[in-house]
Amino acid sequence: MVNPVDLPQTMRAVLQTNAFGNHLELATIRTPTINTAANEHLIRMHATSPCNNELRWWTYSIVLAPNKQFVPCFDLAGVVVEGPQDSPFKPGDKVFTRTNAARTGNAADYAVAVTSELAHMPNNLTFEECASVPLSAFTAYQALFEHGGLDGAALRTGDATAAKSNSKVKVLVTAASGGVGTWILQLARAAGVKDIVAVCGTSNVDFVRELGASEVIDYRKSSIQEWARQNTNNKADLVIDCIVGTDSTTQCWRAVKANGSLISLVKPPGDHKPTGDDADNVAENVTPIFFIMEPRGEELEVVRQLLEAKKCRPIIDSVFPFEDFQAAFDRVAGGHAKGKVILKVLE
Repeated sequence: MVNPVDLPQTMRAVLQTNAFGNHLELATIRTPTINTAANEHLIRMHATSPCNNELRWWTYSIVLAPNKQFVPCFDLAGVVVEGPQDSPFKPGDKVFTRTNAARTGNAADYAVAVTSELAHMPNNLTFEECASVPLSAFTAYQALFEHGGLDGAALRTGDATAAKSNSKVKVLVTAASGGVGTWILQLARAAGVKDIVAVCGTSNVDFVRELGASEVIDYRKSSIQEWARQNTNNKADLVIDCIVGTDSTTQCWRAVKANGSLISLVKPPGDHKPTGDDADNVAENVTPIFFIMEPRGEELEVVRQLLEAKKCRPIIDSVFPFEDFQAAFDRVAGGHAKGKVILKVLE
């Protein structure tokens, strides 16, 4: 553990040098200081994880913060160096989370996180494994239980009635072998969902079945809309689209039952609803949902318990040394990572 009085004045950090470009460079910048009155904690970083398309995010805030020094990667696994005296996260505690994207990220030797975001690390996982979890687990948890209508009591307390209710819901998820998709499969299964349809490529069919899929659509052999047209009973109550691109969302509209819900994690699904002559096989009264994940430590504590009980597991595609940050981002941008790509900050 680093003593606060021994903190270096500067640190290594990956910087996105231009809000309108994807260029990254390793730089030396000032070590951040914290405001304990705002519930901030200084974290010695051990591992983080890039997110697909995150280098576009700075453009959304450039008008408000044109001189912002942008560090990417918002997942975090590390050790508390200092924080508020009344915080449940004490110096020396191992913690993990995904920090709010309104602030700068965590691809650096030190990072800042607030109390409401943090959770204690599972006692059976490494820093690299923990860095793979937060963004994906937060997003999956909120898609299923906050926006998707499933009863989260099945996870929080093991409520049998909640699990029985969830067992009546059919869920379909695209990009099922990706970072978020793998957590949707695992959390849905742990919450009692029996009928889980996973969309993935041929090489990942067995993998997604291991994580909880009861049925698989191999997109290399059949499209979602072809699957839905084969039998009206194929349609799902809840469809979660994790793919960047309009074609996937358009096809997903045909896979939802009447009175069901279609969640897109990348864009408002209503913008891509088939209309007119193209609206065949689209059910009535489908609720389109788009949301932006919020980091809530109490949800990650639920996930921590599942990880410690081995009811869920982290899915890591690859681990890169900190100096190989560009290779890590390139791997994510390639679109075929099986789980999360990790950037190991501290050897």
